[in-house]
Amino acid sequence: MNTQTVNQKRLPGDLAIWIFILAELTVFAALFLMFSVSKSMNVQMFAEGQQTLHPLMGLINTLSLITSSYFVAKAVLFASKGQLKKSAQWIWMGIAIASIYLVTKFMEYQELMALGYNLRTNLFYTLYFFITFFHFMHVLMGIVILIAVANKAKKGGYDDDITGVETGASYWHMVDMVWVVLFPLIYVIQ
Repeated sequence: MNTQTVNQKRLPGDLAIWIFILAELTVFAALFLMFSVSKSMNVQMFAEGQQTLHPLMGLINTLSLITSSYFVAKAVLFASKGQLKKSAQWIWMGIAIASIYLVTKFMEYQELMALGYNLRTNLFYTLYFFITFFHFMHVLMGIVILIAVANKAKKGGYDDDITGVETGASYWHMVDMVWVVLFPLIYVIQ
């Protein structure tokens, strides 16, 4: 192996996932822009709506996704060393921690709906439910991807090429990164 090959930089995972990630980030950016513009035009409505949210649940979700992302990053590291069973174990731990997000978000939706808030309440709740549920569906899809990657890694399916592990991890990190922007935008910034 020559020095040029070792020092060559490349995107982790498959190029197709990066095209998909760019498209997804574009959609989320448009949604965040729509939320921000709507908020600037309806300051009081958005402030009142924000008061009904649960920043502690949002923080729990943030910590859950960041921790999960760390575990998935560790999985990629073990896969790169050829330790696929350890890689699978780290992915499963990431999935378990990410499940906290699903449960917490579901509880938050349930509580808000019990108080009578839904997509039709006003513009704040329309955007809140739409954007956060859109993200929720991405988390679900990410978990499905991670389950497939973990199962294949456990069976030794990435012996020659860990592109699949990197691809799943890249998608997962995108989902986490979106939440890191979504949480302060919707829950914290007045």
